[in-house]
Amino acid sequence: MGEQTDRDAGVLLVATMDTKGSEAAFVASAIQEAGIQVRIMDAGIRGTCTHPVLVSREEVAREAGTTLEAVQKIGHEGEALGAMIRGAVPIARRFYHEGRVKGVFGIGGSMGTTLGTAVMRAFPLGVPKVMVTTMASRDTRAFVGTRDLLMLHSVCDLSGLNRITRAVLGNGAHAMAGMVRWRELHEQRDERPLAVISTLGTTEVCAVEIRRGLEERGYEVVVFHTVGAGGEALEELIREQDVAVLVDLSLHELTDHRFGGDYDAGPERGRSALKKGVPTILVPGNVDFLVAGAFDKAVARFPGRKAHAHNSAITVIRAADEEIEAVGRVVAGFCAGATGPVKILVPGDGLSAFDHPEGPLYSPGGPEAFLRGLNQELDGACPVREVPAHINDPAFTAAVLEVFDRITG
Repeated sequence: MGEQTDRDAGVLLVATMDTKGSEAAFVASAIQEAGIQVRIMDAGIRGTCTHPVLVSREEVAREAGTTLEAVQKIGHEGEALGAMIRGAVPIARRFYHEGRVKGVFGIGGSMGTTLGTAVMRAFPLGVPKVMVTTMASRDTRAFVGTRDLLMLHSVCDLSGLNRITRAVLGNGAHAMAGMVRWRELHEQRDERPLAVISTLGTTEVCAVEIRRGLEERGYEVVVFHTVGAGGEALEELIREQDVAVLVDLSLHELTDHRFGGDYDAGPERGRSALKKGVPTILVPGNVDFLVAGAFDKAVARFPGRKAHAHNSAITVIRAADEEIEAVGRVVAGFCAGATGPVKILVPGDGLSAFDHPEGPLYSPGGPEAFLRGLNQELDGACPVREVPAHINDPAFTAAVLEVFDRITG
């Protein structure tokens, strides 16, 4: 396949070789100097490739069910790139399942980054992924998604080799080599059952104690920060791996998704464990506020609301009781479709650190509003318990661990 040989597993370098040929060759040489093989996939569309590759652009197009000539005739650059991505991703995944890929490296501007990161997101967590890009100083969520992807800012355009591009590309290459070597030496599977917890900083006191309790019970614990991408990653992990139990302590993303906050994890947030039958404890942590941006813009978006500047970039807005009630109805709807054990615990004295008599957004009606919405729709589908404590009180942690022992016993 192509001009490169394919003897050993190594790093898959994904690039448009018509525009990034010399840069890709430099990276390949640097990684090979570290003793790791490099195989290049060319997904370029225009121009010509003058370097040896394992996968040619013609092969990428064929994998997508078309031809390079047909792709070149597409009148829209984004659609043409999409066709090449549809070919590149399955080829890369096939190589991985054949044991031929130890890491994925990409180079590019906006188009090359869209290509490279699309391939990287198809690989499991733990597989090294490095993207050297002009886009790394911007909002990178569309590129990173839910994967452990290293975005390295190229500083200048990746147009030829010079003192800056050689330094950045060399650093990226040796970062990849180091990650591959570390994984070879240290990769091991944890045989403990896997427990998942969601949280934000405003429920961290509770989350830390729950994590400690679960680890003492012999569980490996993974904690997700519910900032939108965190909730998406949580749902993805549950769908893809054998999760033993979920303590969904922070349902905040349900509020933001429905009422315009920034920490939006999409419509599937909260569903995966219930559909899969994973034993689940649901807690309406952090549903008492929405997250917005800088203070001036946030109060303009949510006029007349109680607001708190968490920092210069994040403002939190108190959720109205009717919004919290609506989230309760949503949770009840999710529970109706549960296929495994579910327990709902509601902290009656406050839903977050902000929702505390000494907090900046305190309003005592939040827990009752959630319960009101929950009971309107629940119809006995899941047991509900109101705990007379704040979510960060030791008594609430104790209640969660007590229920945990029952649903996993």
